[in-house]
Amino acid sequence: MRKALRWLLALTVLIGTLGTAGAATAADAAGTTDIKERLLSIPGMSLVEEKPYTGYRFFVLNYTQPVDHHRPSKGTFQQRITVLHKDVSRPTVFFTSGYNVSTTPRRSEPTQIVDGNQVSLEYRFFTPSRPAPADWSKLDIWQAASDQHRVFKALKGIYSKNWISTGGSKGGMTATYYERFYPRDMDGVVAYVAPNDVVNKEDSAYDRFFARVGTKECRDRLNGVQREALVRREPLEKKYAAYAEENGLTFTTIGSLDKAYEATVLDYVWGFWQYSLLSDCDQIPADAKNATDDAIWDSVDTISGFSAYADQGLTTYTPYYYQAGTQLGAPTIRFPHVEKQYIRYGYQPPRNFVPRDIPMKFQPSAMRDVDTWVRHKARHMLFVNGQNDPWSAEPFRLGKGAKDSYVFTAPGMNHGANVAGLVPEQKALATARILDWAGVASGSVQANPQAAKPLAKFDAKLDKRDQQREMTLRP
Repeated sequence: MRKALRWLLALTVLIGTLGTAGAATAADAAGTTDIKERLLSIPGMSLVEEKPYTGYRFFVLNYTQPVDHHRPSKGTFQQRITVLHKDVSRPTVFFTSGYNVSTTPRRSEPTQIVDGNQVSLEYRFFTPSRPAPADWSKLDIWQAASDQHRVFKALKGIYSKNWISTGGSKGGMTATYYERFYPRDMDGVVAYVAPNDVVNKEDSAYDRFFARVGTKECRDRLNGVQREALVRREPLEKKYAAYAEENGLTFTTIGSLDKAYEATVLDYVWGFWQYSLLSDCDQIPADAKNATDDAIWDSVDTISGFSAYADQGLTTYTPYYYQAGTQLGAPTIRFPHVEKQYIRYGYQPPRNFVPRDIPMKFQPSAMRDVDTWVRHKARHMLFVNGQNDPWSAEPFRLGKGAKDSYVFTAPGMNHGANVAGLVPEQKALATARILDWAGVASGSVQANPQAAKPLAKFDAKLDKRDQQREMTLRP
């Protein structure tokens, strides 16, 4: 009897969305129900808070999700979402960073382009959207895509116009995986700087990237500081130990301060190109060998952050490192400018950044499956990469089976590459396709894609692009 009741409860949660969607559509058409009431009429939806923003309604919500979409009777958890509501007559953009969701009103670039609503989702297992107790085997790309699918089905009855999914970095990966598993949900996908590590053990693309990115002068400056930080390991680790004690940092997960120090230093060159521009290279010490210890420390700390691999820095990103070590893959690069005796550990695997009581086993078929699907079945997908972004060294590519899909690279841009940074012809074409997929392209844009422009004006606060900067070797 108890088992039957659990299944009945799960069935009610899962199918209740459909009945509510129909009711919401009817109320919406009649214009008699406030948007907050419509949202909260969805089974499993609850309000955390509403924040004002001119021209919008902004809601922070919790939505009840199954821990395991294969077995919905086996428990639920509360997943955090936000809704930036403009008008039910506008298209909706489904955004995720692949990490935590921001509870500050923000508008992704596609949302500005289509002048629409935005639904933002926190990725499962990032707190507070973590099941308790946490069964880490339920953190995979299919489960996360199924979270998005259920949110979409729950809200589609209210936001009935076209939907586009988007995200940057791990969020771009997430939007791509969602499309792979649920290709009928979205009308288009805009994936920014999404890494595509098809074969985890083959990372030579990154070595080729670092051998030619930017200018030789800039590469030499960065390589010099990185090498010097390893040569001066003893005095700088004493400084690190004092820094750790002052800030209450511990190193249980990675194993030692020495491992954390090297990991931070080896992230230095990668971190510069991920977050900085070539024009920022004049901030890097030009003569590392004659620079003071403080100058070397400050440069590494500014770019990599010496708290990154302490327990306090790793804890927030345990879900990412778990996925990197089980499905997503992680890069490994060589350091030809540093003598072997100065490198003790090399690029450490994700296993070193996840507590040992969490079991991990890599699944090499996961990324190959997604890559094959994108190459042959992509439809209405746009991939935007940055020329100087290390994560764009292994990009998604399109094959003959792809339809109305594109891969563009923004010249000179880093991990913040976007449509606005593309060359004019590609920028206009990308904007036109996004408008068309969203169902809001004007006749003039359809006739001449080069006339395409964002429908909403830029808002300095709403359109601020938040980049995850707390750690470097993380997309």
